[in-house]
Amino acid sequence: MSLKVGVIGVGYWGQNHVRVLKQLDNIETLSVCDLNIETARLIAKKYQVKWYTDFGEMIKREKLDAVTICTPTSTHSSIAAKVIEMGVHVFIEKPMTSTIEEAIMVVGKAKEAGVKMMVGFIERFNPAVQISKELIKQGKIGKLISSSARRVSAYPIRVVDVGVIKDYGIHEIDVARYLYEKEPNIIFAVAGKLIHKFEDYANILMFYSSGESVFIETNWLTPKKIRKLTLTGTNGIIDLDYITQEVVIQNGSDRYVLEHEWKEPLSNELKQFINSIINNFDPTPSGEDALRTHILAEVALQSAFLGKAIDVDEYIKCKNWIF
Repeated sequence: MSLKVGVIGVGYWGQNHVRVLKQLDNIETLSVCDLNIETARLIAKKYQVKWYTDFGEMIKREKLDAVTICTPTSTHSSIAAKVIEMGVHVFIEKPMTSTIEEAIMVVGKAKEAGVKMMVGFIERFNPAVQISKELIKQGKIGKLISSSARRVSAYPIRVVDVGVIKDYGIHEIDVARYLYEKEPNIIFAVAGKLIHKFEDYANILMFYSSGESVFIETNWLTPKKIRKLTLTGTNGIIDLDYITQEVVIQNGSDRYVLEHEWKEPLSNELKQFINSIINNFDPTPSGEDALRTHILAEVALQSAFLGKAIDVDEYIKCKNWIF
């Protein structure tokens, strides 16, 4: 079985989707859509695919089975809702939507329509993260009790219509959920803006009722791009680099680097989305799963705004978010 797939939004990141999808098996046809005619034409010519400026027209004419949405966040909910109403499977880049209410609406529509929905939390598909998760499960560092992430760089060249918490920090929040396999109950964050419209630096603390903790440092103010995570357990430490995918484990005085093959996370991610449609299984993170990460990012943002720690469950009840 092969699929007819389209990419909506072929700017900086959408072009990577086109590149990867063009290389995957089980893609019968690939087409692209962008409001910028020159961009659409350029990418279509480069990858020898058809182009459109109207995604609805693209879906109808190409009879698409699935699309990936790589447009600015503010447009995600309206595009996703229409795509789902047309009965097309959808992959949405993070953050899923601008608001939690929009995210709940989109997830509900996908469930009602019976279409596959996946959200782009790419680090779950980073071999370094997957290997670290397996090491934790095997008890190689004992019980995981704390983690410290650093995701910093200069201001991104792509279009950004959310702050650094929902653009960068949300990745680390999702990785924490993936590794700890449970939800934090208290979040405290501080953030501010020096250069940009939205917050451009933030420090986030997440606490679990069972005593574990997560610290996240993120900003758009650091000249050098850094993507690192340290996982501390009762019997050892794992240091990983998201970029090089190096994984170093330390137990007492022993320190060794785990050898493994470097693989592109985006390719792993989009392969799962395509396979979930062909083999009819729920992709991860699903819409519901991604919604929980989105909520935690929103709580962190509100904590920074209010200047106090927030009880996650109480905040959800207060907002009457039902999902």
